[in-house]
Amino acid sequence: MSCIRKAVPGDSCRLAEIEIVNYRLHFYPLFRNDAYFFSELNVPVLMREYLDQPDKIEHTYVFDDGVVKGFIRINGDEIEKLFVEPVFHNKGVGSALLEHALRHTRARRLLVLEKNPGAIRLYERHGFCMTEHRQRVDDTDELFIIMERYGA
Repeated sequence: MSCIRKAVPGDSCRLAEIEIVNYRLHFYPLFRNDAYFFSELNVPVLMREYLDQPDKIEHTYVFDDGVVKGFIRINGDEIEKLFVEPVFHNKGVGSALLEHALRHTRARRLLVLEKNPGAIRLYERHGFCMTEHRQRVDDTDELFIIMERYGA
């Protein structure tokens, strides 16, 4: 029995929590923007975005074994987001979400922060390769790496 299912509007609070915790954990140390990470980025605002933009939920799959532990969002052939509640890291949640997306969607490319080696290793274990293409993160010196999965 699979623990992966399509997200529903009732998941919006949990999706927002997981996304915010991961942004603060992985991105705050790089960008150090207190106003954004601890004021603008909050559960009610992000939850409202999910509810006001139904395509965000429509293209999202959650790992739910009684508790929503992570999610993946696919847009066409791109993985837009893959987040796992940090207490469930290294427990197979991210791998299960990624494998589900690879089997059931057209997902074949993604952006990953150059300074996120754990995520890069996860994607490489699932057949993604780093390309030579880099994309600047907004108006910062940080870079996204474009990763692609070929011939699978």
